[in-house]
Amino acid sequence: MIPIKSFALAAGALLLAAAPAPAVHAQDSAMRADWPGKGDLFVGTCYQPVDRSPAQIAQDIAVMKGAGFTMVRMGDLSWDSFEPEEGRYTFAWFDSVMDQMHRAGIRVVLDIPGLPAPGWLHKTYPGVDLINQDGARLHAASRYWDDISDPDYRRHVHALAEQMLKRYAHHPAVIAIGYDNEVGSSPMSYSDGVRQRFVGWLKQKYGTIEALNTAWATQRWSRRIADWDGVDIPYGNGPGPNERNLDLHRFWSDQTIAALDDLDGVRRQYAPHLPTASNLWPEAGNKGFDYLRSWNRYATYGALGFYPGDALGAAFQVMMMKAGHRTPVWFNEFTAGGGGDYGMPDRSRMWAYFGLLNYAQTFLAWTFNSHLGGEEQSLFGLLDHDDRPSWKVAEFARIAKEFGRMKTLGFPRDVQPQVAIAYSFDTNWLVSPPPGPNTIKQYFAGSYVDQAKAAFQPLFEDNVDTAVIDIAHDPIDAYKLVVLPSAYIMDAPTAAAVRRYVAGGGTVVMTGYSAKADETGKWFATPLPGRLTDVFGLRTNAFYRAATPLKVTLNGATATATDGYYEILEPSTARPLAMFDGLAQPTPAITVNRFGKGRAIYLATAPQAALLGPLLLSLYAGTGIVPGPKTPAGVVARTVEGRTMYVNTTTAPVAVPLAKPGRDMIGGRAVAGTLTLPAYEVALVE
Repeated sequence: MIPIKSFALAAGALLLAAAPAPAVHAQDSAMRADWPGKGDLFVGTCYQPVDRSPAQIAQDIAVMKGAGFTMVRMGDLSWDSFEPEEGRYTFAWFDSVMDQMHRAGIRVVLDIPGLPAPGWLHKTYPGVDLINQDGARLHAASRYWDDISDPDYRRHVHALAEQMLKRYAHHPAVIAIGYDNEVGSSPMSYSDGVRQRFVGWLKQKYGTIEALNTAWATQRWSRRIADWDGVDIPYGNGPGPNERNLDLHRFWSDQTIAALDDLDGVRRQYAPHLPTASNLWPEAGNKGFDYLRSWNRYATYGALGFYPGDALGAAFQVMMMKAGHRTPVWFNEFTAGGGGDYGMPDRSRMWAYFGLLNYAQTFLAWTFNSHLGGEEQSLFGLLDHDDRPSWKVAEFARIAKEFGRMKTLGFPRDVQPQVAIAYSFDTNWLVSPPPGPNTIKQYFAGSYVDQAKAAFQPLFEDNVDTAVIDIAHDPIDAYKLVVLPSAYIMDAPTAAAVRRYVAGGGTVVMTGYSAKADETGKWFATPLPGRLTDVFGLRTNAFYRAATPLKVTLNGATATATDGYYEILEPSTARPLAMFDGLAQPTPAITVNRFGKGRAIYLATAPQAALLGPLLLSLYAGTGIVPGPKTPAGVVARTVEGRTMYVNTTTAPVAVPLAKPGRDMIGGRAVAGTLTLPAYEVALVE
């Protein structure tokens, strides 16, 4: 569904969410031979039969079958249709839909609809209600206004999952299981139960009140905490100190991950033969969760709701959800129309091919029938409000037909990305403090997400496959290059990963703003970059902001910065690769240090494509990075099994130079010299 962007078991298990991570389950071994993989592509839709009459359902499935759809996602958002009152389950209505899908040859992603919780659960168990930071109780006026850390909530969603998987785990239509649509998006709650769980989490994390006081720097402004009873929940909407805010988000992240772990435990018990593909929302603006350090505990496939704006941001989001998966990406919701957006011809088809280039395997339109009421009234699906199939049905039918051929030509892609961009949930929240008196935003003046995208941008423009991962969680030895943009928090596992990788022969590029704070969120009391001064062979303590744009000359070419922040590098064993032009004192802009068998390169300013582009390009030959096909701005391309696919993501025609003549296998035309791609058009040239 189109998300609203403004918006973690048993009663005795107070410390459950703070417990050590369970064994990895969702990807214990290589993908099973009977799970969807190479040679499988799926096109279909998200479907809510609760909105439809039996006659409409039969008609809808006929339309889907006629369009060549091979998959639907169902069950989400329907808890009270499966359990209209506590302990009373009604499945006959869904049995009929499942059986009809099977007869039509359409596979089903079965979603366990843990969000939103039904009204009866809120009324019977008020701990599921949210309490805002001002102490007011909020009834479930909006979707996902549920406290999923509440033990009663956990108990009931566990029971629902058991009932659904007992019934449907071996239904021949079911191909995968999903959990809790858009989990991570519920607002924080400040109930007494949450406070008790938060205190339990802190006890397990820190052990003693003295350790907590040290971590939270409570000596500042006379904030010492005498005992555990004196701990309050930090204000997520501010104000509050950085260290407490960071732990608040870690707590809620652990609660969310624990909820997913619990549901995956039910799957392991009743449906171990089925993979998981959940429509997650780890980057939700008010809470989210640390997906990149936990994905392999509950996700066989990286899956997401794909509603792209610009191509760069879309690719970054997809690669973040792919994380370290060895499996393809599933678009459990895929752009078709939207809220107030009827859709534009050829746009969905273009984004589907764009997805193919970015490891996607599954494309499920959100949504099948346009919504008549509720929060998503005026959300336009494949069917119009009067049930007439729109032109979008024909467009998705075309995608399904064409992808029937694409799956024989090397899709979904399964090659190893060449480069890794390091991304940190903790850093994102630390440098995005809640409102209130806080100097961190005076220092870290930009957006961490935008800076990570800036590091991704030159590689994206060069058509180089680039992973977005947490390098403390996922192995990095297979990458030819690792880039750390604004790695503000340098915790011990991340530092150890960098040290091992460089010592073993790897090349790392790290930018300014990096390695300033430890895992508690406090600045290091040692020379910067903290934990890595020897690896990079320098100190980075002093910094300034230039009044005029900085310029850097590298390999005879001069680039102009877009951010005036710069650090004064004090090399010890490092040597300068480039200097800032025009500063009063000669100041290194880029240094390189030999450490073990590898190289540690430091860019002394904020991550920005204008400077990272030339730097990364200069490293391709030495690291063995092979750039992708050369394309004009707005055209994305990859070579797959000797054929090159081009996708024009723009609304204007683009001319693509070709090195040699060929044939467009999609358009059925000979091409030579120049490939002309109309707006949103694609080609596969061999």
